[in-house]
Amino acid sequence: MMTLEPKNKKALLRTALGLEKADLAVVNCRLVNVFTGEIYPAVVYVKDGFIAHVEDSCLEGPYDAETVYDGQGRYLIPGLIDSHMHIESSMMTPRNFAKAVIPHGTTTIIHDPHEIANVYGREGVVYMHDAAEGLPMRQLVDIPSCVPAVPGCENAGAAFMAEDIEALAELPRAVGLAEVMDFYGVMYGEDRMMEIIEAAGKKGLYLQGHAPAVTGRKLSAYLIGGPATCHETTAGDEALKKLRSGMYVDARESSITKNVEAIWNGVKDIRFFDTLTLCSDDRESDDLLHTGHLNAVVRKAVESGMGPVLAIKSATINTAREIGMEHLGAIAPGYIADMVLTDDLRTMWAKAVFFEGQLAAEDGRLIAEIEERPFELENRNSMNVGELSLEDFCLKCPKNHGTAAVNVMEYKTRIQSHTICTVQEHEIRDGQLVLQENEAFVTVINRHGKGTRAVGLVKNFGLREGAVASTVSHDSHNLTVVYFNPEDGLAAAEELIRCGGGMTAVKDKTVLHTLPLEVAGLMTNLEAEELSRKASAMKEVERKLGLTDMENPLLRIVTLALPVIPEVKMSDLGLVSVAERKLIPIFPEA
Repeated sequence: MMTLEPKNKKALLRTALGLEKADLAVVNCRLVNVFTGEIYPAVVYVKDGFIAHVEDSCLEGPYDAETVYDGQGRYLIPGLIDSHMHIESSMMTPRNFAKAVIPHGTTTIIHDPHEIANVYGREGVVYMHDAAEGLPMRQLVDIPSCVPAVPGCENAGAAFMAEDIEALAELPRAVGLAEVMDFYGVMYGEDRMMEIIEAAGKKGLYLQGHAPAVTGRKLSAYLIGGPATCHETTAGDEALKKLRSGMYVDARESSITKNVEAIWNGVKDIRFFDTLTLCSDDRESDDLLHTGHLNAVVRKAVESGMGPVLAIKSATINTAREIGMEHLGAIAPGYIADMVLTDDLRTMWAKAVFFEGQLAAEDGRLIAEIEERPFELENRNSMNVGELSLEDFCLKCPKNHGTAAVNVMEYKTRIQSHTICTVQEHEIRDGQLVLQENEAFVTVINRHGKGTRAVGLVKNFGLREGAVASTVSHDSHNLTVVYFNPEDGLAAAEELIRCGGGMTAVKDKTVLHTLPLEVAGLMTNLEAEELSRKASAMKEVERKLGLTDMENPLLRIVTLALPVIPEVKMSDLGLVSVAERKLIPIFPEA
């Protein structure tokens, strides 16, 4: 497990005593102390990337430092730490992601590369780790725990067991076991999850949880099983119960799901908030550019009524303690010199960002150099689908004529991922099922060489015409297509196979627009600005096809095949009952 230690403690000691010149002195600033909650004038001395001394008395100098940086009266806060996120959700590679977030004050992230792990297995995790080497930020890795999310209900590109966790735990920046989504497996002590958790514990990894709506006795069992955090809390009463149980609640404000306000309203009357953190989870490039990264989550917390200093504490020292990382998350002697200067604790726009005592960004611009590093995996085609035909997009009916009962996956709303299973009678003509109002076909095709594919029905998806398809399809990231006629479905699938993955929209067998994601079918080598432009064009096309209810229509399809979100989902093996963790037939009476 990674530790943060000074390379020369004696030099740091001598600097603390004033016997040796500091490398940097940040002067004329107002220090935000995350231990006491105070704000006061200070001078901060840095040596070899660590804080040697914080002076709160003699502020006028002289300053015994090689470089003196004038804070111009701004607030000085610790570098922001994201408690849970996925780089892949930005659709950028780790290095381009860094370019986008460092100017916003993010100096450390704890990320779960389970998206690419579902495509490339161990190799994908190693790539995400190695691609972050030498960056002016800290990208810590949580090792994916549930690949696939629900074994037996979907096929991914890999299947992680205890030995995979043990092997990946040797990565220098591996710190935790990533979100344990199989909460049923934990609660009931199933062998696979117990073995994975035991392997993580032996390697000294902290255990990150994933427990949506889990409370009461089930929460007690889950916590006893080992995971101690949860970023899937959506309601205030749920957050309160989890905090009362000693669980860390990672309050989330992503591009998809926004929970900070509800969580704060539910817990604001308690006395202690040491186990409350902030996270971004899934944040797209446009948000990163224009709204910000974790600074935007802090801003939302403050807007919701949380005190600014508490919000900053929840985005710094609380997270460092959550992951068991010493010397991180505060501006104090012996701590790593990750610091941010900002004019306003409520808006949280970064004016200067220091990483390990070096100026990394200033006035919203990246100062530190990030060298280009080629990786073979970034140019590899991950679309191992095989030949497709129109038959693959036709729902095979149990009769040629008449009617049949059908299990339909129905969205409760057009802005949320929650789906229910409804049984509806459908007409069949010449062996083809006749769609009803607000219905479409959905096909999930394994793209990892397994040869599995399944067709079903989805209601209230929002599409009015044409077809949309995506290889961003949590968590197995199979090729998912929603369409009205097989011809459009096939055209959409073939387009993504051709370009190596991504998102596309089709109408009348004609490709309207494609957003290529050539890196594992999840990311692109483009930087944030260009990616944002291309993604905006993709969004506009999808809106014209009917996906107008969601702020970001690209995200509508990405959880359709995720069998850990209630109540039913579609996988490459068929329709999945999430609670029962089993496949259910499309035609229940056949």
